Amino acid sequence: MPSSRSLTVLNGRLNVHLLPSAPYSARDPVQSQALGVALERQTGVHAIDSDHRVDFDTWPGVLTYTPAGLPVFSESQTGGEYLVARWTRPVTTDDATVLPNFRKEMPGHRQALVLGRAIRKAMMDPDIDTLALEELAVRFVSLCSAPRTAPKNIDRASCARVLDRIAAEFDQPLTLSQLASAEGVAEVHFLREFCRVVGMTPHAFIVETRLQAARALIERTDMPLAMIALECGFSHQSHMGSAFRNLLGLTPRRYRSSFRDGGRAIHAHERGRGT
Repeated sequence: MPSSRSLTVLNGRLNVHLLPSAPYSARDPVQSQALGVALERQTGVHAIDSDHRVDFDTWPGVLTYTPAGLPVFSESQTGGEYLVARWTRPVTTDDATVLPNFRKEMPGHRQALVLGRAIRKAMMDPDIDTLALEELAVRFVSLCSAPRTAPKNIDRASCARVLDRIAAEFDQPLTLSQLASAEGVAEVHFLREFCRVVGMTPHAFIVETRLQAARALIERTDMPLAMIALECGFSHQSHMGSAFRNLLGLTPRRYRSSFRDGGRAIHAHERGRGT
């Protein structure tokens, strides 16, 4: 099973966890405030401040703030890559006065995705630059107090159909025209709405989906890298290599080697997500 990665920065005040695409069942530590961003779509059940469990379908780019003292249970059969920061003492000057005392979800948060991916890349670097990671983490945590208007009038059914299609056909060539025409809208309108809701372009989302599929095969099989590239929709191995370097800062070969060396893991019982 893929391992989680965990780092403590800012002299122990902030814990950053990169949680993998893997099944989980967890309760968040209630003593901590938490801010998390979904880097990948995931579905499951959760219970927030109650024992009543409800289904969830969290899309990439959903930024979620959970205050301390709010019990959250979350469970998923598949999981999805998720970055979460937790802190018990103030990290920014806004902590004591601005942060809400209720759980807050902000979908389609482009800045959170950008910072989340940058932190993921920094955490996977074998030679971690602590200062750079701390700067990224502080910028990420500050997003929970930044004013932002959530996207309105989201057609979740239409968006879900698009995400489902990409999940089923990411190994095939997909074009903007194909995706837009399937929803009966013009390409320009489709592109604008997708970016607004998911926080990235369709192309970026497809590349991320292919990357996640390739990571899973690299972690769990001995398939040749060239075969994995084709299985996951990349045109060739170097195309896959470019995606790995851009998004993870590692080559596929280095990723396989570092994964088998064990990485920086945390135990399953520390996994609370705050989804």
